[in-house]
Amino acid sequence: MKIEVWSDFVCPFCYIGKRRLELALEQFPNRDQVEVEFKSFELDPNSQVFSGKNIHEAIAAKYGISLEEAKRANAGIGQQAASVGLTFNFDDMKPTNTFDAHRLAKLAKSHGKEKELTEKLLYSYFTESKNLSDQDTLIEITDSVGLDTEEVKSVLEDKTKFSNDVRIDEALAQQIGVTGVPFFVINQKYSISGAQPTETFLGALQQVWQEENPAPKLKDLSGDNSAAVCTDDSCIIPEK
Repeated sequence: MKIEVWSDFVCPFCYIGKRRLELALEQFPNRDQVEVEFKSFELDPNSQVFSGKNIHEAIAAKYGISLEEAKRANAGIGQQAASVGLTFNFDDMKPTNTFDAHRLAKLAKSHGKEKELTEKLLYSYFTESKNLSDQDTLIEITDSVGLDTEEVKSVLEDKTKFSNDVRIDEALAQQIGVTGVPFFVINQKYSISGAQPTETFLGALQQVWQEENPAPKLKDLSGDNSAAVCTDDSCIIPEK
């Protein structure tokens, strides 16, 4: 089974949804046969790098609400995060452009470190309040998962590197009708939108597994249907 996950590194529900999926997989008997692949999605491709305005101020300005309303909304999201063991530090969070982070995730994928870097980028932004558009910060984060510093610097300096990989993911998202993230596609046939409850993910995993791996139908070669058999009720020799 393959699960493709479209998400952005500054999307709180992407982190919550990722964790809920992981909790579901822990309960799924066939989890060793499930591959999870992350796809790039920018909530706002035109967003600027961190300007010094905190997330409360950014949310208030974007949606035309008061600062207190933004804080209450973020507090509610923080409670959902806490319910799955995540800590969101909204007061110091630094909203920013994530294109470079997505390009580095593609670099990590080429080295088999996509999952590690995805988790680290999310944790760095939501819990450690790091600026994901700052090059020194990105070098520090990628170094922590074992990527080569010089290669990372080369990608950051050349905006063309891995940019096409990011755009392909985003074009595919548009093609299949993804309008918000997180968005999960299972075996290119089933979709789940949003940070659904863990139980929903687990139920979907079980349903897809049963549909995609049906029990084999056996051709009956018994010949004599009157042959003796035992059941839970009795063992009776059929009358001839």
